[in-house]
Amino acid sequence: MVDFFIRRPIFATVCALLIILAGAVSIPTLPISLYPNLAPPQVTVTSNYVGANANVVESAVTTPLEQQINGVEGMHYITSTSSNDGTSNINVTFRTGYDLNIAAVDVQNRVATAQGRLPQEIKNTGVTITKANPNFVFAAGFYSPDNSLSNQYISNYLDVYVKDAVKRIPGVGDVLIFGERKYAMRIWLDPTRLAARQLTAADVVSALQEQNVEIPAGQLGRPPADQKQSFQIALRVVGRLSDPKEFENIIIKNTNNGIVQLKDVGRAEIGAENYDTNLLYSGHQAIGVGVQQLSNANALEVDKAAKAQLEELSKSFPPGMKYVIAFDTTTVVGDSVKEVITTLEEAVLIVIIVIFLFLLDWRATIIPAVTIPVSLIGTFAFIKIFGFSINSLTL
Repeated sequence: MVDFFIRRPIFATVCALLIILAGAVSIPTLPISLYPNLAPPQVTVTSNYVGANANVVESAVTTPLEQQINGVEGMHYITSTSSNDGTSNINVTFRTGYDLNIAAVDVQNRVATAQGRLPQEIKNTGVTITKANPNFVFAAGFYSPDNSLSNQYISNYLDVYVKDAVKRIPGVGDVLIFGERKYAMRIWLDPTRLAARQLTAADVVSALQEQNVEIPAGQLGRPPADQKQSFQIALRVVGRLSDPKEFENIIIKNTNNGIVQLKDVGRAEIGAENYDTNLLYSGHQAIGVGVQQLSNANALEVDKAAKAQLEELSKSFPPGMKYVIAFDTTTVVGDSVKEVITTLEEAVLIVIIVIFLFLLDWRATIIPAVTIPVSLIGTFAFIKIFGFSINSLTL
């Protein structure tokens, strides 16, 4: 075989160029990470049953979903947690090498078949299915240095203007908000007043669901109508309530002696959906944003693009709002790759020097020296073929 290439130098040169070309084309398409992705693909199913404790969530939400998801094609094992804040998390782990996109679709189909067994509240809020890598690329903290902006304002600003913009970046799997303070109408009830009027919290919830709805009112003068009708008018009615006073005027009970409104048994105020978590940065209240990548994405490219997007969005931030990168996992990845490349360069130089010392001829040294970059660059083509990533071990 060696004699074949020695007698055909042009053919050997063409083969070397093709190997270099294949490796050079493969390098930009390879995912980059610190270590190889040994973790099996995982799909997460998340839902929230507002007001329920862990036992209720387990029996009403987690168990029905688990029973339907269990046995999905390619599944290795399944784990779940039910929390007292009403959150249900189901992690479905698949066999190593199983296509994550197919796994997510299969889980989605199983969840759809379980919808009929779930509480109406879960159907209203929905079940979220994600396939993002559980590891974060980086996390940023958003805060107000002069405390002119509240956590609620910052959280909702991020949810509306920042979260979706970052999620659209290629390679981003999911964007999580920590210490989230979504706007919500909070209803405070007085148990004594409720008992005096023979009411329960369920009665209040029922009244809210019946009276805080969007209703299509129809149209006036829509054909077929009298020929004298000159106009067609779309009717507009009060839909979902938005002001605390409107909520307080909701009728809870109607009796012969009069009506009972929400303000008679409690009060309404605009607040946050939950206060379960609290973040601080340098003594200031803050909201955290974590960026997760897809399992086959290039961590360095995702990090660079996401940070560039945040920098661009920061130009339109409201006065008094700033952000800071809390931690960045790609810093270690970049440094590790640079160190490995430096080591390879030093090794190549040492090999060339050793070859020259043995041969004592620069012309004879050039031939084996040229094969070194061909071998190194060509290796990336095989890394691509076998589905590996650029990491400390493969380098």
